[in-house]
Amino acid sequence: MDSSAVLKGVKIVTDLPGPRAKQVIAEDEKYLATSTKSLPVVASRGYGCYIEDVDKNVFLDFSSGISTTNIGYGDEYVISKVEEQLHKLWHFAGTDFFYEEQVEAAKALIGVAPGSHDKKVFYANSGAESNEASLKLARSYTKRPQFIGFIGGFHGRTMGALAFTASQPVHHEGFFPEMNGVTHIPFPDPYRNPFNIDGYENPEDLTNAVLDYLEDYVFGRFLPSNSVAGILVEPIQGEGGYIVPPRDFHKRLMELAHDNEILYIMDEVQTGFGRTGTFFASEYFDVDPDIMSVAKSIASGIPMGASVVKSKYDFEKSGLHSNTFGGNLLAAVASRATIEEIKNKDMLTNSKNVGNYLNKRLKELSEKYDAIGDVRGLGLMQAIDFVKNRRTKAHFAALRDKTIENAYKRGLILLGAGESAIRFIPPLIINEKQVDEAIDILDSSIKAGL
Repeated sequence: MDSSAVLKGVKIVTDLPGPRAKQVIAEDEKYLATSTKSLPVVASRGYGCYIEDVDKNVFLDFSSGISTTNIGYGDEYVISKVEEQLHKLWHFAGTDFFYEEQVEAAKALIGVAPGSHDKKVFYANSGAESNEASLKLARSYTKRPQFIGFIGGFHGRTMGALAFTASQPVHHEGFFPEMNGVTHIPFPDPYRNPFNIDGYENPEDLTNAVLDYLEDYVFGRFLPSNSVAGILVEPIQGEGGYIVPPRDFHKRLMELAHDNEILYIMDEVQTGFGRTGTFFASEYFDVDPDIMSVAKSIASGIPMGASVVKSKYDFEKSGLHSNTFGGNLLAAVASRATIEEIKNKDMLTNSKNVGNYLNKRLKELSEKYDAIGDVRGLGLMQAIDFVKNRRTKAHFAALRDKTIENAYKRGLILLGAGESAIRFIPPLIINEKQVDEAIDILDSSIKAGL
């Protein structure tokens, strides 16, 4: 890449948003339907961990495009592979025809997926589509109509995935009735849970409480377990607040599922591809899910999703599910190259080490500010939770929102999660110096918001 394109640090040269950014935002509001846009960052180009906007302001990106650019911006190897494919053929409907690049991408993905069982890949275009495919795989195999989901979970906004999403009421407003057959149970949040258990001090008690609730109050009172096709769960709840459950939770829940011939479906859309310090968070929790939904960083920002399924649970016949663009040629070569880069540049080790450093620096801030009630996360998937009072743990959303706004004005891109948390998900190539740069900005942004 031309050295002139390299972005080396935060640089704010205009009021924010700048004049050109304001113009683009105004036109966006006129021509594009309302979605979920928050910060007024109008991106122009990116390199490494930095984003430059249309007014030449440079931001340190601790969002990774909502965890889609785990390997950073401008990776030359991925760019070269996509450019090479672009000049040959960029689409030929891999769901109806065949091409080698899709097979090679699937082999690469299966090669880093947890467990040793034979697996297959169904390609889609997003995380929500991947979850839709995973749900259909479970129903198709088990011939059962019901599912278990979790309060606080987020799995997408399409009508099937939306039925499982339970992190914010606004996601559902005006869209009932949704897909039926989903029963939600509490997620084992060590910090806040309906059982009033300190999950950090007593993790086994918290796991027991959730499993007992499922067995005694759900299966025992109104939902026959032999009607349940699958349990859909995030290893770590993402949009719901970056909630890390007790380490034994997933293994014990999967054992309970298998005892009842229920498939265990892990939504690794946010947690996958090195984000938590392992290729997939399932590995940290020592589970091999029956079906795994992935997307976001699978192709470094080129739209792609996938369901990785144990081969015996594959669709039994052609036509039960398909799409047009899943496994698109450009996405396929980008996905394979992304996996290769994560391995070749040992990004998993960096995710663990720098993630530990980030966690340490965030805990230092929590010692400085009583408004930070909790620091949690794995690898480079970290969060702080703002509270009005540490004893009551009352959410302090106003301070969270003001901190994100202040950080943006100082050149740091952050995203909220849950009711009062900020998530920290920088590219896996981040270094300690850049973490310090972010913490300095975060510190002044919290102080200015109090």
